[in-house]
Amino acid sequence: MKCLSIFQSKSAGAKSSPEPKEENPPSKSKPATKLVKSTGSSPRSIPEIYKEREHTLKKFSFSDLRNATSNFSKLLKIGEGGFGSVYKARFKLSESDNDPTVVAIKRLNKQGMQGHKEWQTEVQFLGVVDHPNLVKLLGYCSVDGDRMQRLLVYEYMPNKSLSVHLFSPTLPPIPWKTRLQICLGAAEGLAYLHEGLEIQVIFRDFKSSNVLLDENFNPKLSDFGLAREGPQGDRSHVSTMPVGTYGYAAPEYVETGHLKSKSDVWSFGVVLFEILTGRWAVDKNRPKGEQKLIEWVKQFPADSRNFWMIVDRRLNDKYSVKAARKVAKLAVSCLYKNPDDRPTMSRLSRA
Repeated sequence: MKCLSIFQSKSAGAKSSPEPKEENPPSKSKPATKLVKSTGSSPRSIPEIYKEREHTLKKFSFSDLRNATSNFSKLLKIGEGGFGSVYKARFKLSESDNDPTVVAIKRLNKQGMQGHKEWQTEVQFLGVVDHPNLVKLLGYCSVDGDRMQRLLVYEYMPNKSLSVHLFSPTLPPIPWKTRLQICLGAAEGLAYLHEGLEIQVIFRDFKSSNVLLDENFNPKLSDFGLAREGPQGDRSHVSTMPVGTYGYAAPEYVETGHLKSKSDVWSFGVVLFEILTGRWAVDKNRPKGEQKLIEWVKQFPADSRNFWMIVDRRLNDKYSVKAARKVAKLAVSCLYKNPDDRPTMSRLSRA
């Protein structure tokens, strides 16, 4: 099924006439996720794989990172989240470099084991993965003692996050073609995590603010602090305390703590609707009936004559209606209540 072949669409068309409405998902058995297995009897864990690759990450001194950010100056701060603050900096990554490299430095701003665990998780997962649609970790800094410091150094993403461009009232809207390319790149990144390693990785916090954009608006998934290894053997899920962001987490995961790759697929469906509509997954500032995006869009099915009402008005009708309908249908398939009815990310990303 060439689900995302529409993401190569370049044309813009007029609003089309209604088509027959598909009420229920097809009842089909989905093929099992195919993982790239190791040569041993069972896949190695992420920490085991990381041990043989950790030499590829540079260990930075705290003084070097402090100097590069002018003692973590507010003037160089480019972001802040639950983990900590992010700063833009320039310095030579090695003595052989002729020019300094622009990087992003994230500094843990809270004490306690939970923050350290997320930092450690991010180091290990990003030290293992390698894909053009995943942000590249260049190195880290770890200082123990009374003044514990935990920092990460990433490649710099000049266009910030997808959410900044989708929801900013001051930035120009993302063109339709670019939105489709972002959808495809994000899908390929998730497909790689689910099926491209010897052990499955579940991102667990896929949302528009965790999709960073490079100078050409190519998407790269970031913030792996909540990532988890997927189930192994005949296990269908991983049992864990539900974490993530309200509005993006799959309902079955929130209710039961049963985590599987299809939980990421649900989140992907939510972000598809964000890209299509230009609206947040949850927006308390809107009228009551419009605050939850995936509930609001149900009033305007892809095959209805009023479908155009959900498409981001900032596009000014410069989009392919046929492709927009297909994106909406694709998003709906990601949001099926039964996780087994949702497509895999590999099917979604196959052009």
